[in-house]
Formats: sequence, C-alpha cells, structure tokens
Amino acid sequence: MRRRKPMARTTRLLTGDDDSNGRGADVLVAGFPADAFGTNCYVVATAPGEQCVVVDPGIGVLDRLDAVLAEHRLHPAAVLLTHGHLDHTFSVAPVCGARGIPAYVHPEDRELLADPAKALSTDLTQLFGGRLPYAEPDDVAELTDGATLRLVGLEITVDHAPGHTGGSVLFRMPGAGSPWEAEEICLSGDVLFAGSIGRTDLPGGSMPRMLASLREKVLPLADDTVVLPGHGPATTIGRERATNPYLIEVAGIGGARPAAPTRGL
Repeated sequence: MRRRKPMARTTRLLTGDDDSNGRGADVLVAGFPADAFGTNCYVVATAPGEQCVVVDPGIGVLDRLDAVLAEHRLHPAAVLLTHGHLDHTFSVAPVCGARGIPAYVHPEDRELLADPAKALSTDLTQLFGGRLPYAEPDDVAELTDGATLRLVGLEITVDHAPGHTGGSVLFRMPGAGSPWEAEEICLSGDVLFAGSIGRTDLPGGSMPRMLASLREKVLPLADDTVVLPGHGPATTIGRERATNPYLIEVAGIGGARPAAPTRGL
C-alpha cells in the first residue's frame, strides 16, 4: 500500500460522466512522467474497469503503469505511439508482449522501433553506450494520416504532424463528457508543448516540416481543445495560440522570432 500512495500523487486522473444529452461515454485519462526524460505516459479509457489504450510507454514506466492499471481495473488493448523516439517507445515491447496486443506507429518512424539509435544525436548515442537493451514489438500496425481508430469504445483521429520526427502524429478524440467539456482532447507527443514545441535538430527532424504541421494541423484546432503533451503540463490550443512564440510566428501576427526549440529527446 505504501508504494501506491506516491504514484497516486503523480498521476493526473481526469474523469468525466455522460452529459445530459448522452453525447459521449465517460472519459478516463491517467498520466504520469517516466523516470527518464520526464516523458508523459498516458492511459485512456471510457471508464474504470474497461479496456484502455496506453500512449507512449517510455523508460522505467512498467511498475507505475501496472499500478495505474490495477488501481482503475483497466486492461490494455493497444499501445499508441506519438513518434519513434526512445523516450516514448522504450517499454512498448514488454507492454505489448505481456498482453499480446499491437503497437501503432506512423510508417515514417517504423524503423525506429527496430533501431531507435537512428534518431539519436551523437551525444545521446554515447550516453547510452551504443548498446540499447531494446526490442521491437511482435505486432506493429501502421498509422495513416486522417484515419480514425476505433479502439476500446473511443474514436481516435490520427493527424500526421512531422517535424520533430518524420512520423510524429497527433491523437485527437472527442472531449464531450470529459471534465474540461472541451470539443476535443489532443495527445500531442513532442509536436506541441505548453509554451514550446519539440526540437527539430535530431536525425529525421525538420523545422520546415514542423512549421507546416503547426500551420496545417495545430492552428486549425478549436481554442478549447485540451492538449496533453509528451513532456510537461497540459494546456489548451487557445492558450498556446495566444502565448506560444512558435504558433505566433506561424500565424504571422508578429513578435520576435523564437529561438530554436530544445525540448524532446
């Protein structure tokens, strides 16, 4: 029991009931930062006691993930990956292998599941000693831009948003019935953070592609869309539209040109 109390404090559990018009099922989102790089791992379901999806199981998350699943009586049916960087995918094979479930990733980042070192800087490769104790999951499904995944009672829209990596995606789902009463929830990976965006200087990154993704995939979202990022706290599109220097630049509404982003693996 003592081991679970600290976990409960670091888990952000957000639940919502069906609204009066019956527009949607309950929404349960539990998120916590991984031990390394502070990567947010999320669990999403319609309610406690149901099947769920796990998003971005990074380094050192297995014990905490198991505790979250047990606490809410959840049963993973799939793992969704916002991109192929090691800090978001490190635990995908054990999570999938223990339950016989698939992992979903965009095809441009598919090769990173087999060899994550391809997207690491020289410094990070040296940090890991060139020997990564990493395994590719047995069952990998590829994501398609604009597709809707119907999993565990959720409808999850996939938006290909390259820039941080070639295969970065956003996962969007209806927010009706959530505590925010927002139109949508967006799991943004390392595309968009509170006050910043993901770095683009690693292998596979591209600032022109990132700016295009922000312009074409992020700016059109409704202001009340709740953003659950790959690192750091939750935010909203409206808040980022008004204060994030990269979105301000893309929107062409003035302000100093922001420095190169540095967040993300």
